[in-house]
Amino acid sequence: MIAKDLSSGVERLGEMIAEASVIVPFTGAGISTECGIPDFRSPGGLWTRNRPINFDEFVISQEARDESWRRRFAMEPTFAAAKPGRGHRALASLYRSGKTPAIITQNIDNLHQASGFKPEDVVELHGNTTYARCIGCGKSFDLQWVRARFEEHGRAPDCSACDEPVKTATISFGQAMPEEEMRRATELSQTCDLFLAIGSSLVVWPAAGFPLMAKRNGAKLVIINREPTEQDDIADLVLRYDIGETLGPFVGN
Repeated sequence: MIAKDLSSGVERLGEMIAEASVIVPFTGAGISTECGIPDFRSPGGLWTRNRPINFDEFVISQEARDESWRRRFAMEPTFAAAKPGRGHRALASLYRSGKTPAIITQNIDNLHQASGFKPEDVVELHGNTTYARCIGCGKSFDLQWVRARFEEHGRAPDCSACDEPVKTATISFGQAMPEEEMRRATELSQTCDLFLAIGSSLVVWPAAGFPLMAKRNGAKLVIINREPTEQDDIADLVLRYDIGETLGPFVGN
């Protein structure tokens, strides 16, 4: 059902939240745009300005690694200035209420953790851009460590432990999805009775399969996104309104 207006849609969403026992939110880039973080696919998005660097290209090419880190450092002021928005805070309220055991996210911006979710309860399908990791041994690095060496040597550094390349702790095109996160997302999707898909275009697989999985396992499905998605037809409620305005009334509840 597509909400005919914001007020009635928010009212129905509130009823569904009250009726639910286990609520699992699933978030995409749309929840963070009001925080100043641009999405990737929309007109003017990051991928319309820069071609994504494939994982295999990153591994074999020093030039690709250098360019990847130049882009990340250029975005640092944006990520550093971003604070949780109304959507993040509303979901953190659900989490504090005990109805939300964890959150599944496609986002890499760390804003759910900043809003009050424990890091272990944020299932990051596409990783996290606020730190770096060696693609060989998995050692973690602070971004400041990477930047200092990048500026000193003029090239992206390798791991101090095993000499393999270091990249942001994100999942790039062509890189395997994280097994533990996929397992947890599957479990959460199969055991909730209300699944909230928020700010996701639902076109990136396998992540887009989780709303379908929840629905097929008996959960009610709510989609909150400004633009239509391919899963609107199976949703119990669709709200095509600003995410902050839609979820704002639930902040602090």
